[in-house]
Amino acid sequence: MRRFFFLLILVLIVLQLFRPDKSNVSASPSKANINNFVTVPAEIDQLLKTSCYDCHSNNTSYPWYANVQPVGWWLSHHVNEGKNELNFDAFGDYTLRRKYHKLEEIDEMIEQEEMPLTSYTLIHKNAKLSAEQKTQLIAWSEKARKEMEEIYPIDSLKRK
Repeated sequence: MRRFFFLLILVLIVLQLFRPDKSNVSASPSKANINNFVTVPAEIDQLLKTSCYDCHSNNTSYPWYANVQPVGWWLSHHVNEGKNELNFDAFGDYTLRRKYHKLEEIDEMIEQEEMPLTSYTLIHKNAKLSAEQKTQLIAWSEKARKEMEEIYPIDSLKRK
């Protein structure tokens, strides 16, 4: 039993030498940030930063426990997965159709209460969205899509 605990401690110490890359933090706003392509009122921008940006931007604020492995690996994987789904700092790099679709998915994820994740809001209490904030985000997303529909042909935004 003693050997097992010694081995376990040794493995945990060695794991600390292998850390995930956290070089995604950007000092300046990205030229592809959503604010440069869609009208984002200040209040909505703040909601997005508080509830979404840690997993869906290049400005993740990692907590102290992200430096403890294997928790750091799990968090890094989670953040990378979130950015692959939607990255507000890369929004301008998306095709028109993908931009439009991501705005649709924002509605869907909020309405189905899939975002922000419960596991995230347990620790980040300020990221939990009130009913009013959810309504505001959904209304903003719908308005942003309507703005796109006024500028671009509908077949460039939606598949038939």
